[in-house]
Amino acid sequence: MSDETHPQTTAGQVHRVRRMVGRDPHEPNRAATPLELLFDLTFVVAFGIAAAQLAHLLAGGHVAAGLAGFFFAMFGVCWAWINFSWFASAYDTDDWIYRLMTMLQMVGVIILALGLPQLYSSIEHDGYVDNGVVVAGYVVMRIAMVGQWLRAAKHDPQRRKACLTYALWITVAQIGWVVAITVHTSVRVNVAIVLTLVLIEMVGPFIAETRLGGTPWHAHHIVERYGLFTIIALGEGVVGTVASLTAVVDEQGWSVEAVFIGVAGIGLTFGMWWTYFLVPQADILHVRRERSFWFGYLHLLVFASIVGTGAGLHAAAYYIEHHSELGSVATVLSVVIPVGVYILLVYVLYAFMTHTIPMFYLLLLAGTAAVLGLAVLLAASGISMANCLLVVTLAPVVSVLGYEVRGHRHAAQAVRSLHEG
Repeated sequence: MSDETHPQTTAGQVHRVRRMVGRDPHEPNRAATPLELLFDLTFVVAFGIAAAQLAHLLAGGHVAAGLAGFFFAMFGVCWAWINFSWFASAYDTDDWIYRLMTMLQMVGVIILALGLPQLYSSIEHDGYVDNGVVVAGYVVMRIAMVGQWLRAAKHDPQRRKACLTYALWITVAQIGWVVAITVHTSVRVNVAIVLTLVLIEMVGPFIAETRLGGTPWHAHHIVERYGLFTIIALGEGVVGTVASLTAVVDEQGWSVEAVFIGVAGIGLTFGMWWTYFLVPQADILHVRRERSFWFGYLHLLVFASIVGTGAGLHAAAYYIEHHSELGSVATVLSVVIPVGVYILLVYVLYAFMTHTIPMFYLLLLAGTAAVLGLAVLLAASGISMANCLLVVTLAPVVSVLGYEVRGHRHAAQAVRSLHEG
């Protein structure tokens, strides 16, 4: 293996400029780098602000405005991370140019995060989307990616068309984003513009990877990166738990209900973590690289539902403090819906990756729906918020127990079938 294609993190290493000729997609022991982990930390801030703003608007009764702002925020944050991660998996040189370009993207994340309160507030009060700062941060990240793709195109003639396609479609989309922020329109019109630009953003990778030879991304590395980002998103569940627990303690002091809230929040977050890592994603993606788009794109919704769960727990804190316009049922739904969506997406991801969904898994989904429905019924019956959240915590437990008792056999058989096929 050449030093150019496989940078080593060793003592005394000089991060001189290397040719960006692409990494070996079958490189053994490929793992996330310290730079990638540092890059991920900036998204902790973005997730935190996005979730806090959504919880604030939900508590104020501005559900539609909160969800609209959350959609804008989560797409910008997650899509930029996804693009960087797939590029890094294919072309990480760890030289000083690559490092500085990554730092520039980190600056863009912070700018985007700082603009989120303004974005949410404009939707809530003014009826239009003031997303100038958010778009500025997003464009900074994406233009940095254009530079990276152009560099790869120069050094990797075998995949030049694919790299140039990435650069072209990103550039076209950024022109669209810049034009969009110069025109003040209603939220409805802005949503239509955003959806169009989102489509443009997503078309580029599809064409490059399926029509023009693709890039040498590493399946196990990609799955590890997604798993680490999932854990970062799950951090919002911990933040929401602390917010709810603090509200109960401030209201009642340390009590049985406070213990229930703490157990519910941490238990729910832990259960969602366990559920995510039940799917043998790396083994599947390594064998079936053509299914990478289902894996990559569905995670936009996975990440959003996880962060949305944290926002729901934070909204529960507002309810406990009597600072919410939402009733008990609506507050419980603010947790139940994202949890339900998340668990459903884990099964959908499994189905698309393996092209199978055993009847047993459908029964587990039905059991999960029953648990979540029970939590809503309890809220409607006047049961305390702490007890309702405890019931919600059981939702991922259904999948965990089902997998550990029987579901693991189905997963193992699915992987064997893919290898044999």
